[in-house]
Order: sequence, then structure tokens, then C-alpha cells
Amino acid sequence: MLLQRIGNRGIRLGTLFERAAARHPANVLILDHELDLAPELGSRATVAELADLVAELASRLWAAKVRPGERVVVHKSNSFDIALLACAISRVGGVPVLLSPQLDGETVAELMRRADRPHLITDQVTLEESLPGTVFELAESVLLTAGTHARALALAGLAGVRRVPPVTMPADHPSLITHTSGTTGVPKLAVHTGKTLQARYRPQRMVLDPVVRKRETIAMHVSFVHSRLFTALAISLLKGFPIVVLSDSAPERVAELLGRVRPGIIEAHPNTFMRWECLADDPREPLGNVKLFSSTFDAIHPRTVRKMLRASRRRAPLFGQLYGQSEVGPTVVRAFTRWRTPAADGRCVGRPFPGMTDVRVVSRDGLPPSASNPGYIEVRSDGRITTYLGEPERYAEQLDDGWWRMGDVGYRSKWGCLHLLDREVDLIPGFGSTLAVEDALFANLDELTEVIIVQDADGTAVPVVCTEEDKPLDQEAWRRAVRALPAMADPVHWRLADLPQTATTKIKRLELAKRITAAGPDA
Repeated sequence: MLLQRIGNRGIRLGTLFERAAARHPANVLILDHELDLAPELGSRATVAELADLVAELASRLWAAKVRPGERVVVHKSNSFDIALLACAISRVGGVPVLLSPQLDGETVAELMRRADRPHLITDQVTLEESLPGTVFELAESVLLTAGTHARALALAGLAGVRRVPPVTMPADHPSLITHTSGTTGVPKLAVHTGKTLQARYRPQRMVLDPVVRKRETIAMHVSFVHSRLFTALAISLLKGFPIVVLSDSAPERVAELLGRVRPGIIEAHPNTFMRWECLADDPREPLGNVKLFSSTFDAIHPRTVRKMLRASRRRAPLFGQLYGQSEVGPTVVRAFTRWRTPAADGRCVGRPFPGMTDVRVVSRDGLPPSASNPGYIEVRSDGRITTYLGEPERYAEQLDDGWWRMGDVGYRSKWGCLHLLDREVDLIPGFGSTLAVEDALFANLDELTEVIIVQDADGTAVPVVCTEEDKPLDQEAWRRAVRALPAMADPVHWRLADLPQTATTKIKRLELAKRITAAGPDA
């Protein structure tokens, strides 16, 4: 779209920290963990120190024979140095391919095949305990961030090599490859360019500026392999915001850290905010100074929004919801206040960014899309990836004259608001919106920490529920809550930790449905 294209020079990940350090050298980044590649930095570093570390890592990668245009898979234990490695790879002109630590070894091997003999950066524990031996044949070289291995090169052994200048690649050249959530099977590899990432940066920067007018500390709990992390980092670093990076979402650890740093902005995935609902009542008030809560890409339950906003002591806090997808970035935005929460507008997720993104809803059956007959949601954005690596035909299937099929169904109201009702693959005939029913259950049952409605082999809607501390579900309260809802089977109680999840903590609904069907009455 026009405003995404004007003066778009690309996001330039390789020099991101360097440019931020030139503007705000003393700005700090606080971690809830130590970096595998630089434990000596501890849990607090200046942007200037991190810029130097990125330059040092880039020089080690060059010494390890990583060259411009070559792909480098990063699959290691969960740490912010995944993001720093991505910037270092980009700095020598390479293309980082970021694979979640949660992926199993066989899936990693398959994605490496698609990457066509990339270099592999991992660590000794991951290499020996998670990855199959075939990775050595699939990789051009294997580099280690920690530990040693007879068939791999430890990056630590290259410390102090001669520094190399940054390599500038064309803005329309691949600059980052991430993977889709994999909720419907093996993840796809999404190819981003410098231009497409910058096109995602602009709308997010546009909506942030009028909301946050002064310097605020931002806390992030975003997957280190998610494209959203890099646009969020770029905005925060270049504005000089102190950054708190969380790898652990455990409420007790988060409450302790946020109670000390008092962030004014929090960026997290919807399921993370759900897990943090208990922080609203924490006497340390870890959310008390938050001006803006920002939720990435997926719809969020109204109950969670209400609890977050209630926890803030700021005069007029906002909860910003970005609806989008790994393939296109944010396309629709909506802000909620204490006085107007998501419950006021059903499942309205917002409107497009003016001049930057667009959305339409296409009929599934020739009839106009509506609440009772949702259509296919399609979007336009210059932030769209350029292809699925190794699967161009699947990419082409999603496109229709520049419109990208999101895989969701919904409708637009007469006021232009996009209402998201379901994923295409999760539709249960005759049931209505599973997401709306889940919202209603959350609103009426505070004991729920998760509820997912899936379809069994007979086509029956089965609610899978998780509760606080895995306590038994209050059956009488459940009966009252479902009285006015579509007919469902009796609830199936699972531990939250047992639900199949993606790298961004989304529930893999199709896999869950298969497990429920396989378990039968004993589920």
C-alpha cells in the first residue's frame, strides 16, 4: 500500500543495534536470563554493548565462512541471543532462518531440507538430545553457541577475530525467514525481505506515536523466532525505550521483575496475557504503571482485556489488539479502554491501517457474508512475505490478485469493523462461532484458564477446559454458563501443560481434536 512504499529502504537488521546505539548509546536492555553467547554481560546491557556484541558475532560468523546470500538456520535453546544472532547473520549478508526451540528434531530436519544446505547454529545440548544425526548431512556447517562437538565448530573459539564491516544487501532481498505456527501440520517457511519488514514497522509505529508520547519502558514476551519481535525491537530501540525481554512467562517470575522495572508498555501474545490474569491482583502491582498493553496477531478474550486494564493505575490505559498473521504482519488494529472492552462489540477485531493495509470478506456460498453466514477474510499489505521457501505453489494458493487469504472466517459490520468468528478449519457445522462461545465461557467462569472447543469424530462440539491449579471444574457453575449456549458435549478436563501448543503458545486445535477423538470416552 502507498504509505508503506514511500521511502522504504528496508529494515536493515544487520545495523539495527548500531544505529540505535548511535542515537541512544546508554539505553538499556534488561533480561530475565543470561545470554548463552555472552554470559559475562549478565542480565543487563546497554544498547552500545549489544551493538558491539552483534558486530563481534558477525565477525565470528564471517570467520566461520558464512557469506552473503547464504541461509543460516538458528535452532537452539531459548534465549534472546537468537535475535542477536539473526542481526549478526544479517550483518554479514546472510539470511537467518529462525526455528523455534519447541520444534521436534524431525521437523527441524525437514525445514533444513527446504532451506537447501544452510549453515546450522545450535548448542551442544540441542544437537545431542533433540536433533537427528542427519543434520550434519543437511547442513553446510554446524556452529555451536555453547558446548563442544567433534563435528561442529564452537563460535566461542573464534572470539576476537578481526572485525568485518557490515554488508548491505538490496532491500528486496530475503532478510529473514521465520516459520508459521504449524497449527495445521508441518510449519511453512515464510520469506521476509527488508522492504516487507519495514512495511510492517510503519503502521505499528504510526499507531504508537500518538498513544505513547514520552519515553516508556517496554516489556516484551514475544517468541524469539517470531517476525513481530524484530519490528517491536526496531520501534523500541530507535525511540530509545528501555527494553525488558522475558523468556519465562511464569507469573511469579514476571511479577517480581515487572514489579521492579514498572513498564509503561507490555507486548505479548494473547495466551501470555491470559496466563498473566492473576497479576491483576498481585499486591506488588506489576501491571500498575502500564499505559499500553499490545497483543500480537490473534484475537483475545474480553475477560483478559478487562483484567489487564483494571490492573493499571494509569489514568487512561489502552489495550491494543493487532489482527494479522506471520505471512502478512498486522493488518487490522483495535484499541480498548476500561469503558469499551471487546465484549461491547462481539468479536470485532478492528479496522485496517489507513493507506497501509486493506481487508475484504469474500462469500463462501454466493450469499452476502454476515454474522450467521461468515465469509473468507482476505487482506492486502506490502508487509506480505514473498513466498514459502520450497513451497511456492502453496503460497500461490493463498493469493487472489494481491489479496491474501487469512484462513479465517468473519464479516464486516455496516461501520466497517472486521468481526473474526473462526478459523476455516475449525468450523463446526450448525454450531456458530466457537470463539464467541469460548469468550462467553471465560466471561462466566473465572476458574477457567483455557477453553478450546473442538469437533469429535461424530461432529459434536467438545469443550476442552483447563482450570486454576488443575482444580476440579464446578459442574453446577458450568451448567449455568452453558444454558444459553449452543449444545455441546460434557467438558473434558485437561492440564494446561498437556495441550499441544505452537511457538507462540497458540493451541494446536486440529491436533487436540485428533487426540480427543483417539481417546474417545476416556478423553
